[in-house]
Amino acid sequence: MDMHYIRRGTGKPLLLVHGIGSSHRSWNLIIDTLAAERDVIALDLPGFGNTPALDGEVSIRTLADAITDFLEENDLIGIDAVGSSMGARLVLELARRGGVLGAVVSLDPGGFWQGWEVPFFYHSVRLSAQLVDRLQPILPVLTENAVGRTVLLAQFSVRPWNIPAQVALDELRTFVPTPTFTELLENLAHGEKQQGAPAGSIQSPLVIGWGRQDRVCLPNQSKLALSLFPDAHLHWFSPSGHFPQLDLPQETARLILDVTDGTYKPQTEPTTDKVLAPKKGQLTPALVGVAVLAVVGLFFAYRSIQR
Repeated sequence: MDMHYIRRGTGKPLLLVHGIGSSHRSWNLIIDTLAAERDVIALDLPGFGNTPALDGEVSIRTLADAITDFLEENDLIGIDAVGSSMGARLVLELARRGGVLGAVVSLDPGGFWQGWEVPFFYHSVRLSAQLVDRLQPILPVLTENAVGRTVLLAQFSVRPWNIPAQVALDELRTFVPTPTFTELLENLAHGEKQQGAPAGSIQSPLVIGWGRQDRVCLPNQSKLALSLFPDAHLHWFSPSGHFPQLDLPQETARLILDVTDGTYKPQTEPTTDKVLAPKKGQLTPALVGVAVLAVVGLFFAYRSIQR
């Protein structure tokens, strides 16, 4: 199938793969930095952005197949790749298959939740998408001010008020429960489990980046990710939520460039899963946003049930 993408820069090719409910615009804060040194190709996955949905099953497996077909058609097999959230799981899956990608950077990958974390992920993201869908007509107004961005993006960012208004609007415009979104969310939470790759089977550089304050894919899930991908190095971002490219764009771009040019040096700090907490008595705007989002989401859920 034809996948929409944008291409910028010159040099060694680099593929960018966004997450669920997003598009190639997810990389807007770092794409120019990357394009200064790389030939950057940012996709719209099937069913998102300007790419039509897949016919038939929509899953990690079929999306990975679609990316592989795109790379084969464009003579890009072996390209270095970066993924975010669901896209991060996709690049791990392609790395596991072997012979598809070169160096890989996986940013806060989904799919490594267990037990209570499964319904936490599923219902929080589902309610968030339903809320954003209902707010679409007034999103430009809400994203123009710091309070609106804090409420709407608190689940995904530790400093949502710092995200530029246009970037926030672009991200939220596509975060709606389309048929593709809904099927993928169900698949991510309750469908196929991510298979791993035995130690020594992945020869190219592989780094899994994780935000210490991720409220979507909780930091402790990195343990399972590393157990399934023992060839990977873990890179902590702090302070950062689910999208390091939004919270720490300069550090994220630097990590990507270092990994893909072979100069990355693993962090020396302990790879703890401890989440940094606010100081005693300090209620951060982000925590306020989470509370407001939860209340509003439950309100819409209650209204839905009553109908």
